[in-house]
Amino acid sequence: MTPVHLRRRDALGAMAIAAIAPAAFAQAGDWPSKPVRVIVAFTAGGTTDILARAVSQKLSERFRQPFVIDNKPGAGGNLGTEIAAHAAPDGYTWIVDSVGPIAVNPTLYRKLAANPLTDLVPVVQIAEVPNVLVVHPSVPARTLEEFVAYAKANPGKLNYGSTGIGTSSHLSGFMLSQRSGADTTHIPYKGADALKDLLAGRVQFMFATIPSVIQHIQAGSLRALAVSSARPSRSLPGVPTVAERGFPGFEAGSWFGFFAPQGTPEPVLAEMNRAVNEVLPSLEAQMVREGADPVGGSAKQFAAFVQKEYEKWKVIVRESKATAE
Repeated sequence: MTPVHLRRRDALGAMAIAAIAPAAFAQAGDWPSKPVRVIVAFTAGGTTDILARAVSQKLSERFRQPFVIDNKPGAGGNLGTEIAAHAAPDGYTWIVDSVGPIAVNPTLYRKLAANPLTDLVPVVQIAEVPNVLVVHPSVPARTLEEFVAYAKANPGKLNYGSTGIGTSSHLSGFMLSQRSGADTTHIPYKGADALKDLLAGRVQFMFATIPSVIQHIQAGSLRALAVSSARPSRSLPGVPTVAERGFPGFEAGSWFGFFAPQGTPEPVLAEMNRAVNEVLPSLEAQMVREGADPVGGSAKQFAAFVQKEYEKWKVIVRESKATAE
């Protein structure tokens, strides 16, 4: 069994794919026989980009063909997602996408030029990246319980930043405020500006992806109170989950995976799934160090996970009354 931290069901799915591989891959011919384009729907240097580049480099080595990252940011990830959805389904265009464009935006946006749930095919999940609740040191709370008590005792005085309306950071903050009964104010930003204002104390707390804040937590510039995943993160040992600190069922965060245009040949999809599962073990230590938990597994399991995430976030987006054009 590989050292990748797979869920048991994902590991079994990967083994099943390996069992049927010889026949399927024989039909894939000489793919890839030329450079492969990997779209990233966000700017360079972000979590999606970092993960996509790490895996693509390993794929380039494995296949001896360049897997070239093509950053297409814009419209909350919709621009790059739409480009991928409309690309030729020939196995030479893929996208590493995430929870926002795939599971949140179909509800958040009134009109989309492509439906990521039907125009793209889930191929393999790369990683989960929990959100972590971080507070500015000026907030007199060292546990989630203390934070909730302080927020409820000071209604309207705490502001939380997010990377934009309808993003995972926004909806995680909304969920905690709603479930705890705390009166807090959401301040949406464009990307990294939210973290800048949190570090400066202009907003008091935020749900952020672990890779974006782990260095600040280690330096003491921010205080980590809880992670939003179902299980504790290996990247932040000792930090509890929100669920185990009084909010059972609380689960929110980011995840990332490969998708292909609908119609991409099944043997090529299977080959890509197998390849990513094979290269993930070599990236495990790096991913955990940077705040991500590698996943892997079968395409079928990833597709079921994506649908479940869409159903979950559809409800939360509607409850938050968040909308975007």
